[in-house]
Amino acid sequence: MKVRIINQSKNPLPAYETGLSAGMDVRANLDEPVILKPLERALIKTGLFLEIPEGYECQVRPRSGLAFKKGVTVLNSPGTIDADYRGEVGVILVNLSSEPFTVEHGERIAQLVFAKVKQAKWIEVEELSETERGAGGFGSTGVK
Repeated sequence: MKVRIINQSKNPLPAYETGLSAGMDVRANLDEPVILKPLERALIKTGLFLEIPEGYECQVRPRSGLAFKKGVTVLNSPGTIDADYRGEVGVILVNLSSEPFTVEHGERIAQLVFAKVKQAKWIEVEELSETERGAGGFGSTGVK
């Protein structure tokens, strides 16, 4: 799949870190560092503008290392970049740790994963088909 991109940052283009990676790391594009206090969130710009092909989305997901080591993650995870969006890609980071975290220019803050999308068409009905689970909600399928 080919994706058209404008890079207005001073960073390299997002890239797959290994041959079998699902996501490409995306970097912060900052004029000055951003300090996230505990439980604080901020929109971090990337300087990237995408033209995603019709029938696809770009998901913005946390980086597991940043989440595990620093307690910093993507707030609306996964975030969705729709195929018709042409604005700058931004990442909503949140600091879930008890220590302040400084986001530096060029830091890898999230990863981008492309996924196929199908739009649904509603069919209004009076009843739904029966299943073994039925209307059982959270935890209804057991604990093991």
